[in-house]
Amino acid sequence: MRPLSPHDVLRVWEVGEHQHPIDRALTLLAAACPELTWDELAALSVGRRDARLLTLRERTSGPKLNGFVECPRCAQRLEFDVAVADLRVDAEPDAGEEARELVTGDLELQFRLPNSRDLAAVASCEDTATARNLLAQRCILRASRDGMTVAASGLPAEVIDGVAREMAAWDPQAEVMLDLCCPACDHDWQTLFDIVTFFWAELAAQARRLLHEVHTLARAYGWREADILDMGARRRRFYLEMAT
Repeated sequence: MRPLSPHDVLRVWEVGEHQHPIDRALTLLAAACPELTWDELAALSVGRRDARLLTLRERTSGPKLNGFVECPRCAQRLEFDVAVADLRVDAEPDAGEEARELVTGDLELQFRLPNSRDLAAVASCEDTATARNLLAQRCILRASRDGMTVAASGLPAEVIDGVAREMAAWDPQAEVMLDLCCPACDHDWQTLFDIVTFFWAELAAQARRLLHEVHTLARAYGWREADILDMGARRRRFYLEMAT
């Protein structure tokens, strides 16, 4: 995996600006992992996909992430810093698309971990319960009772919940929670960290800065966009200071 160059940032931003976040995640990885096809990236479990996005973000922008959230109690804006290393979750190396087994009561189940295709399939569901059931139907490969096949669509809610817990245990990087405390009201809470949303917001801001730099330097010196982007960031800043 290679870091995103300024050329990559603008190209990915232009392609992904009107994409769904699920497709944006794959567009980011496709730019950094040209050795993998789109289908191969889409088949990665959500946790493995997000682990790769964390690595890409680290190689592109450094080991620290800076963000902000609003306190759910007092609406105070809270800034936070977190190391990429602290967001990585230890998991079985390359635990991916192979089937897992679960025995619950008199049911024997075989399932795989959700991937980006599965998320896309449930994205339009009207409520969480519907999405959860559809996801289970897609990821449960086999269900049987006393050797007789049982339809995944007919499994009771408690069985679906059990499968969901097993999926989370096998793919912990898919759901990373941040522990936060508001300095204004001392409220403690957890919030889900979504690397796709976070990384894309950073990349979009970087793309706009790059376009502004290209505009300024092209007007000042008549240089081409490609030549400006090929410069190192430090050199571009030096020319920008002289031009402005």
